[in-house]
Amino acid sequence: MFEKVSRKDVWDFSWHYWGKRPLTGAIMIALLVMATIIDTFIPVYTGKIVDALVTYGPEDAEALPKVLFYFGIFVTLGFAYNVLRYVSISIWAWFAVQCLHELLTDAMCKVQRFSADWHANAFAGGTVRKITRGMWAFDVYGDTLFMGLVPAGVIMVSMTIMLLVKLPMVGLFVAAMIAIYCVVSIWMSLVILAPKFKRAAKADTQVGAVLADIITGNATVKSFGAEQREERLFGRVSHRWKLRSQKAWLTGEIGNLVRGMLRMTMLGGMMAVTIWLWTQGRATPGDIALSLTSFFVVGGYLRDIGQHIANLQRSVSEMEDVIAFQLYRDDLSDKPQAQAIEVTQGKIAFDHVRFTYKGQNKPLFDDFSVVIKPGEKVALVGYSGSGKTSFVKLVQRLYDVDGGAVRIDDQNVVDVTQESLRSNIALVPQEPILFHRSLAANIAYGRPNASMDEIIAAAKQAYAHNFICTLSEGYNTLVGERGVKLSGGERQRVAIARAILSDTKILVLDEATSSLDSVSEHYIQKALAHLMEGRTTITVAHRLSTIQNADRILVFDQGQIIEQGRHEELIARDGSHYGRLYEMQALDLMGEIEGEAAE
Repeated sequence: MFEKVSRKDVWDFSWHYWGKRPLTGAIMIALLVMATIIDTFIPVYTGKIVDALVTYGPEDAEALPKVLFYFGIFVTLGFAYNVLRYVSISIWAWFAVQCLHELLTDAMCKVQRFSADWHANAFAGGTVRKITRGMWAFDVYGDTLFMGLVPAGVIMVSMTIMLLVKLPMVGLFVAAMIAIYCVVSIWMSLVILAPKFKRAAKADTQVGAVLADIITGNATVKSFGAEQREERLFGRVSHRWKLRSQKAWLTGEIGNLVRGMLRMTMLGGMMAVTIWLWTQGRATPGDIALSLTSFFVVGGYLRDIGQHIANLQRSVSEMEDVIAFQLYRDDLSDKPQAQAIEVTQGKIAFDHVRFTYKGQNKPLFDDFSVVIKPGEKVALVGYSGSGKTSFVKLVQRLYDVDGGAVRIDDQNVVDVTQESLRSNIALVPQEPILFHRSLAANIAYGRPNASMDEIIAAAKQAYAHNFICTLSEGYNTLVGERGVKLSGGERQRVAIARAILSDTKILVLDEATSSLDSVSEHYIQKALAHLMEGRTTITVAHRLSTIQNADRILVFDQGQIIEQGRHEELIARDGSHYGRLYEMQALDLMGEIEGEAAE
């Protein structure tokens, strides 16, 4: 489970990226502050221009020079403001993109290293949605703070000081209204808007997860003619998102209305106080222009500050998932001192292993021990759920044991890096997953630096070369998402070629020929026989006819090895569990056996 993300976590997460370039950030903020302070003086010279026009007549000799002098300063300030703001925004654009790139890369690296158990319980589409939404929320968060709230804070302070100097009563009124405005805006955002936007973000994640699930399973949807059913399912999920988003956005608009009323109160109050001062002879027409222009400057920033606070809260809510990824400490991680494994022989040993799946009270393996000698060809046999696949996953350290140890060449798998461990184990799964890349890239996945000649040689050994050559782009053919453009048998041949090219000491075959026709299976079995020479091989067997040449067959039942030996030995043994399995499968009655096991 993820920890609850606090506001300190949000700030620490953000500063982790911003703090990498402190000088760039400081220059950007300094330029932005200078531009904002310049904006403060524009109303001053607006008032001076009005006073000069009122004080002097067109016939006065000094009128035009004075008006032009003030006007020149007014224009210069305007140009300076725009230039400084443009430069600061340009620096921020470069700065922000660098941070976004690092955040996106870090999130991908973090998530892909989460355990197989974590990924099995997470929607891929939801995870992608959380990362991308969090990335853009981080961008909004930075924009809001540095390009919105910083200049708004500066303008409120500088404008209040300027008004206190020029028109003290107006300045006091403005200071009071700014304080009220900020308190109301922050309260509405934290207390009213925050929960609604969090619920909307959660619903948004569900939309992404369900949409990805439906699109990924499109072939199954079509095979059952279930388009309308899936549309109804997605409609319910998207409707929930719509309702939650509408509530959040409409509540935000109510907040905008309240802030708009406060701004109009501020405008009316500033004008009323200034006019009253004018009636007392304590303010000039230029002061009225100063007051009016000051409101338009401050009011613009205040209008935006309400939206900034709302955006800030929304971005914090949407960042929480990606921050939770970074805070999450997976149960399966490398030790700080973990070293790369050195596999020279391929010996595998389970030493009094105890292992329990999460959520289950009874351990699958309890005091489980077995040794697979270097170069030995071992087959794992048993009903579904008997422990065959779990055995292989513990070898790969996709789960950690609760007690005992799994060792490869006398090295405990928990003491070595996961990357080095798994790169030394070639796997051919029953349902191979390919990347939407070229056939050559998929075959060379275990050895990305392999030459084209080596890729072709591996494909020939796996009997994949002939079908690849019939494709219009040959080895450059893109296979589609998860290899959907290829048949099951073709995908399996590519996976076998990938294992051949990996050239590791340990090989795991999860019924690698199950998707092949009988003719192809014959050739693949020959290729696998050559591949297994000199390698420790673990075959998870579903069809017992494919393992008759194994050096040793381990018969699993409820997490225990109840029989072991060669095929001939087990068949000849009276009352052999394996013999009964083999006989029933030979008679094509495996389904009946599975039913008995379930009962």
